[in-house]
Amino acid sequence: MAIRTYGPNAVDWEERIDLDRLRGQRLARLHEALNRSELGAVLSFDFANIRYMTATHIGTWAMDKLIRFALLVRDGEPVVWDFGSAARHHQLYNPWLDYSDGKGGPPTGARAGISTLRGAFHPGAGIAEDVAAKIAAELREHGLANEPLGVDVAEMPVLTALRAEGIDVVDGQQVFLEARRIKTGDEIALLTQACAMVDAAYEELYGYLRPGVRENECVGVVSKVLYDLGSEYVEGVNAISGERCSPHPHVYSDRLIRPGDPAFFDILHSHLGYRTCYYRTFAVGSASRAQRDAYVRCREYMDEAIALVRPGATTADIVRVWPRAEEFGFADETAAFALQYGHGVGLSIWEKPIFSRLVSLDHPEVLEEGMVFALETYWPAADGWSAARIEEELVVTADGCEVITKFPAEELLVAGRKYWTVGGELNTRREAQSHLNTGDHANTGAHANTADRANTADGARADTGERSHAHTTDRRRTTGRDR
Repeated sequence: MAIRTYGPNAVDWEERIDLDRLRGQRLARLHEALNRSELGAVLSFDFANIRYMTATHIGTWAMDKLIRFALLVRDGEPVVWDFGSAARHHQLYNPWLDYSDGKGGPPTGARAGISTLRGAFHPGAGIAEDVAAKIAAELREHGLANEPLGVDVAEMPVLTALRAEGIDVVDGQQVFLEARRIKTGDEIALLTQACAMVDAAYEELYGYLRPGVRENECVGVVSKVLYDLGSEYVEGVNAISGERCSPHPHVYSDRLIRPGDPAFFDILHSHLGYRTCYYRTFAVGSASRAQRDAYVRCREYMDEAIALVRPGATTADIVRVWPRAEEFGFADETAAFALQYGHGVGLSIWEKPIFSRLVSLDHPEVLEEGMVFALETYWPAADGWSAARIEEELVVTADGCEVITKFPAEELLVAGRKYWTVGGELNTRREAQSHLNTGDHANTGAHANTADRANTADGARADTGERSHAHTTDRRRTTGRDR
């Protein structure tokens, strides 16, 4: 059955996302991961981990400040020390952090506290020491002062102060990532809803794309759609066009989009904390043969990977069907990192499991029902400057997977207005330089010629299928692909 999506409102006549259940199940999973570890407690300064643990949020403005921190001890309740008046707000509006019994019981789990502002506080102010003292007091109260404390990320003065308190500080990231690896039903629903919002953004962007608009304007169009739909945070829109497509720069510019340009986009945003990472590629006005061939190759790698996704498969199984770095112009897997790639998606966009030839062949991870991750493929075109990029988000189901990124991507879409000539509609499979579509060039097959116009939609699909089958067969004959 398809994963359900809902309207954003709460209603009394339909069961939708249950936020109380979401909070409870997340905390339970974190406790389970902590109990399986050798740690006595975990301390977090990372926004996503704090949210997973405490279900608190104070806005994305503070994501890079490392000012908040939260502690979870074995068999205990989470405590968050938050920024100024935010702690008072949590006491009023976050009842799940109220542990009192009304008779002078345990203090609230929402307390005022602040870390070192990434060094902006004067080192002599004792802020790091105050953070360490708060943590040490909690550990002693629970009899865990001599147990290892797992920390996800922290500043050096805080780590030094914790060790000065006699605390054995170790890596805590793996406990959080293990807890977040399998998604709950409510998390899957939120991730799917986040993707549905990006579906809408791509619909608007497809209608907007045309020669004369700039990459940064496309970013604005996408951001407005998402914020109008209730997005909590648009982390970024990678808008890449024309000759900027190869090599992939991973940042948008103010470049003016031109006729015949490839343009690909990655849309990253947050819906109630749950993120998207969702690429699509378009041709603007028309596509050259080289651009279409690159897209077909990119799609083949994606489809072969998706076909392998099921419980029990491994990340190594997936990356084996992807090309080695040397096959598409890079010296090694580090240089090509994240072009043929996969990663978990949740409260962060890069969670477990990771799919990459850099690590997955030697350190494979087993896929399990309830995982949500993105797979992304890339292929540079033979023209030396254009490229194709596709990304799909998947949920691992009991017998396979379901793709939750729904904007069409099986064929290269051409955006922009249609052009008409005296002989009829201008072919959308053409070279951007007009002289390459006439005369002797037209007879050499350097572009899609007049005969291409006779192709039916079925014929175009058949052509893609033949290319896919031939390319797949050829690559499976290639030796040495496993490494």
